[in-house]
Amino acid sequence: MKLKFLALILVSCLAFGVAGCGSSGGKSEQKVYVYSWGDYLNPEVLKLFEKETGITVVLDEFDTNESMYPRVAEGAVHYDVICPSDYMIQKLIANNLVQPLDVNKLPEAKKNIGADFFKQCESFDPGNKYSVPYCWGTVGIIYDKTKVTDPVDSWNILWNEKYAGQILMQDSARDALMIPLKLMGKSLNETDKDVLAQAQEMLIKQKPLVQAYVVDEVKDKLINNEAAMGVVFSGEAPIILKENPNMEFAIPKEGTNFWIDGWVITKDAQNVDNAHKFIDFMCRPDIAAKNFDHLGYSTPNVNVRDLVEDEELKNSPIAFPSADVYGGQETYKYLGNKMDEYYNSLWMKVKVDQ
Repeated sequence: MKLKFLALILVSCLAFGVAGCGSSGGKSEQKVYVYSWGDYLNPEVLKLFEKETGITVVLDEFDTNESMYPRVAEGAVHYDVICPSDYMIQKLIANNLVQPLDVNKLPEAKKNIGADFFKQCESFDPGNKYSVPYCWGTVGIIYDKTKVTDPVDSWNILWNEKYAGQILMQDSARDALMIPLKLMGKSLNETDKDVLAQAQEMLIKQKPLVQAYVVDEVKDKLINNEAAMGVVFSGEAPIILKENPNMEFAIPKEGTNFWIDGWVITKDAQNVDNAHKFIDFMCRPDIAAKNFDHLGYSTPNVNVRDLVEDEELKNSPIAFPSADVYGGQETYKYLGNKMDEYYNSLWMKVKVDQ
């Protein structure tokens, strides 16, 4: 989902880079600097925001939480608004890199974001002081019904030698290790190093069966029949199914990650009022519907479904699942810098191990 650089209107700014524009020292009342996942915002929405508010959006994009964090932590670029995932929001809070929101400046958020989602956010943002949910979903398996002849109801199928060279895995430490942890009946927030070592060993044994470890490429590979199955975020599933009717999506019985991406304002934001306006604008039902139509990821905005024009998406049990699909599922938590490094070291060994 995530890998581009886009700056709207500020063509001259692009020539010198976002860092040069954002670090001039003066506070601008006509700009907001946004750092989000790639292709996570409908360009039409950004144009509407600029037209309605007179505030120019400068958008920079990242492909993983882990590549985003050091850029924000180092402060070389002064972003106003960023859109991290649950555990990364918790990490940003713990390291004093974001500021509390002024809820009085977020009336649309209060009206339109479902209470269930704010409640889920309490696990990484107690009191909902720092974040507003933007997108959410689960992680599951997309598979080609013409190639996969076994039931796809367990993560175990990713270790089935029958599908050697036809399996796509996520190139992410937490998302990859989550799978063997769930198969072992453990938490996806596991910190016991012996248990994590066992999960790592399972991934090493699986490696000969894996065609590739991917991020954005998973969607194109599955649409183009280049693999029999792949681990994907649920928001990618409706798009893949629409393009390739041979595909099916399943959430394994052992459980999965219920993830939430949310808007936060950085500690050193230079355009705080504009940042609040941007976040609240994204919570308007008509705007959230445009973003949903563009992205396909599930929205926590409870007033969007009636506005969705695409009937297939509107009636999709993947895009708009019942509560029992995500009820009781775990959300990633920030486990501390040392444990982050440990997870990453385990994952790197998986990828380089022969």
